Amino acid sequence: MTQSFWESEVEEARSAPQPEEAAAEPAALSLSVDDFSALEERILRAVNLVKRERLARAEAEERASAAETQISAQAPLVSRLQQEVNGLRAERDHVRQRVERLLAQLDALEL
Repeated sequence: MTQSFWESEVEEARSAPQPEEAAAEPAALSLSVDDFSALEERILRAVNLVKRERLARAEAEERASAAETQISAQAPLVSRLQQEVNGLRAERDHVRQRVERLLAQLDALEL
């Protein structure tokens, strides 16, 4: 098998530990185990947070979809009610004009 340039360098780095690194390794391992545990805990918390956020997002999307469906189902009702309100306002204005005319006629009689 032929090795790439990078694979040969990695293999050389693994096979040739430096004497300074070998002496410092046990002390670094005791610190790194604690650091690794803390890192592992932080990663697990981050994973759990991402899972919760994804669930919350899915629920929010479902609620939004349901709300959009409900709105589109009620749109004809809203339109009909708006037309009814406009009709009632027009009728009110018509009645107001008739009452004003009647009042004007009553005022004319009193003179």
